This record gives sequence, structure tokens and C-alpha cells, in this order.
Amino acid sequence: MRVASWNVNGVRKREPQLLAWIADEQPDVICLQETKASLHQVPTTLANHPGYHARWHGDGGYSGVALLLARATFPEPPVFGHPPFDFETRIVTAEVGGDIVFASMYGPNGGKDFVAKMTFLVALERWAGELEAAGKHLVLCGDFNVARTDRDVHPMLQKPMIGQSPEERALIEQLFAHGLVDVGRLVDPDNDRLFSWWAPWRDMRPKNIGWRLDYVAAAHALVDETVACQVFRMVGTSDHGPVIATLRDTPLPIDQ
Repeated sequence: MRVASWNVNGVRKREPQLLAWIADEQPDVICLQETKASLHQVPTTLANHPGYHARWHGDGGYSGVALLLARATFPEPPVFGHPPFDFETRIVTAEVGGDIVFASMYGPNGGKDFVAKMTFLVALERWAGELEAAGKHLVLCGDFNVARTDRDVHPMLQKPMIGQSPEERALIEQLFAHGLVDVGRLVDPDNDRLFSWWAPWRDMRPKNIGWRLDYVAAAHALVDETVACQVFRMVGTSDHGPVIATLRDTPLPIDQ
């Protein structure tokens, strides 16, 4: 099962890129963030893509998320929804098979309202814990707007600031403690240049001077020895690169 996440930074601007990328990669699950579009503003080629069940969740502001599940992989329509703590159209979910929950999430930046960011992360962590307790297998994808460790930030950019603070990182660790695997880091544990966001100036992207903000966090039961994950640094014109992970399509037994 190929699960893809991409902060597209404006779905209307990236429509041709998105369609070409979907055709090339054919992900089973597509999580998009920062769509910056309400439902009526989403291009019909994407809103009504024939190959996918889709839920677009946005109000036309700067955030907005989407979740698309391939009909060939998931013939039965998923149960789409939103956690009760969602605000500013930041998270959309889809439950399939009664026990797997996919989520596309765009975490608050926190630069203008750090308290709101922390409130969101606290609620996100609690929600992940509730799903774990209910026996659900979560696959949470998106732009967390937090670099998990110093290794996830280029040395030139490491400094005390929002996105690198101990308080944010502690909540991200608590989130992963709910039976989740950081798939990108699992696959590439020693890479100190594993970034997914680059400031759009001074050739930061070609030089790979960036941050790792985009994650696929998958339940342990969906991760085995065949797992793979890659950041596509030079794909598209968003300031984020897509992340694609290969996971199991059915959960492992609990005792494995």
C-alpha cells in the first residue's frame, strides 16, 4: 500500500503538477495539505477524480486538507470525518475496514499563535491515544510544522525557535508513543539531510538546506520489513516535497 503526503501550497496553482504526479505514482492513499481552497474552488479534475474516493476539507483560507483513497484498492467507500478538535480545516480522516484510520493533517505554524499550536498538538496526541485504546490502526500523514530533532533541521538553520522548541518536540514524541512509527526515519535512520521543506529563496532547495516537517506516522501493525519511504525533493513547485511510504495493506497480528 503506497501512502503519499504532499503540502501542495495551493491546489489551484498545482493542478497540472498534481494530476501528472498522481498519474505517475498512482498512490493508494493521497494526503494533501495547505490546499487553500474551499470545495467549490477545487479543480473538478481533482475533486471528481475518477480513480479516487475523495474528501476535500477547506474554507478557502491558507490551510485546507484533502484525503483521496484509490477505488481499486478500496472498493467500498471509506467513512470520512473530522476529529472534534479540528479547527481552521486542518485535519480530515477516513476509516476503512473498521480498523484502519487514515488522516491528512496540516499542523499550525505557531508563529502568530503559539498557544493555539500547542492546544492543537495536545488534542492531536490525545486523539491518537484514543484510537490506540480502541484498537484502531492510525496512519497520520502531513505537515506537522515541527522538526522532530535537531537532525531534522540543517545545521545552518538550527536555533531556538518555533518548530524546534522542546515543548513542541515533547508532544510529537508523545504522539509517536501511541504505537506509531516515523516511517521516514525508520527507513533512513542516519541521514542528517533528510528534509521535506525548503525556504523559497537563496537556492535552499537545490542545496538541500531545509527542515523535515512532513511525516508518515503509521501504526506498528502496518509496518514490516518491506517498508519503504522517500522524499521527492525536486518534484513540483511547492516549498514542500512529496513523501511516499510503502506500508502493509493489512495489519500484522497483535503478537508480532
